[in-house]
Amino acid sequence: MEKFTKTLKARFFIFLNDCRDWGPGVLICVTIATAAQFLAQHYGAPQMLFALLLGMAFHFLSEEGPCRTGIYYSANTLLRFGVALLGLRITFEQVLSLGLDTVGLLMSGLTMTLIFGIGASKIMGRGIRFGILTGGSVAICGASAALAIAAILPKSVNERDTIFTVIAVTTFSTIAMVLYPIIATFMGLEDSLSGIFIGGTIHDVAQVVGAGYTISNEAGDIATVTKLFRVAMLVPLVLVLSIVYHGKNKSTGRTPLPLFIVGFCAMVTLNSSGVIPDLIHGLLIDLSQWCLVTAIAALGIKTSLKAMMTIGYQPVAVLFMETVFIAAWILGGIYLLK
Repeated sequence: MEKFTKTLKARFFIFLNDCRDWGPGVLICVTIATAAQFLAQHYGAPQMLFALLLGMAFHFLSEEGPCRTGIYYSANTLLRFGVALLGLRITFEQVLSLGLDTVGLLMSGLTMTLIFGIGASKIMGRGIRFGILTGGSVAICGASAALAIAAILPKSVNERDTIFTVIAVTTFSTIAMVLYPIIATFMGLEDSLSGIFIGGTIHDVAQVVGAGYTISNEAGDIATVTKLFRVAMLVPLVLVLSIVYHGKNKSTGRTPLPLFIVGFCAMVTLNSSGVIPDLIHGLLIDLSQWCLVTAIAALGIKTSLKAMMTIGYQPVAVLFMETVFIAAWILGGIYLLK
């Protein structure tokens, strides 16, 4: 017992020392995330976009000084923790409620958007990995997917590409939130099909909710469940990327399984079981959002605005084409389902 107590004390002091190292940087990132939330609530723009732009204004903090360690901690550890908690948004029952036809359409949309993204990226001279990053973010869940995929891809996909993808996919998602309900109404889609269209095409969860409930409560409910299924597809994609880019562990012969994806699956299972009290569930959902926004603020701080200005038109074209492609694919599938 005495030995256990000493070990516990030693670990506690190590933790305190670590807090001194990364505390100032994390505090800066949380402050920026808080400012972003305030601006988002008052001006109606995406919180993550505000966090990115505000973070870029503090780029000098990432170059040297006491904040550097905490900024990198936020951009890595807090990011993975936030992605793991995203699993609390999904249950197995929600996925099964969609039906096999819709599930097949969504899975084919993900696969074809990735393939299209890789091809478009190569044509535009950006390479396969950039196509995977942008295609995955468009096909799955926008900024959150971009961050998770970037954590798996080799370092040849630099942070500038990741930041650009987050900015662009959030911007296109916001535009789609306004335009897609108009398109669904113009095409005469009934509420259930409008929900599938909205949830199957718009990139970020918040914009899906906003667009779906603009049409009707039924469309909003179906759009949300449809979108959450796409979020769940982050797991198999990250597993495949881990196998492709990291291979097997030479000492164990096993494929490396990212810990945050294990956590994501565990959260989906817990959420499906219904054992988490509503109060705790709500708090964990909020914590996930805060971790992701804090991580994006950190990525913004690490990004040079000067470097972003040199990125060129090709990445914008790639993301735009991917956005149009998945919208066309899902619409085509909906007409086959009618």
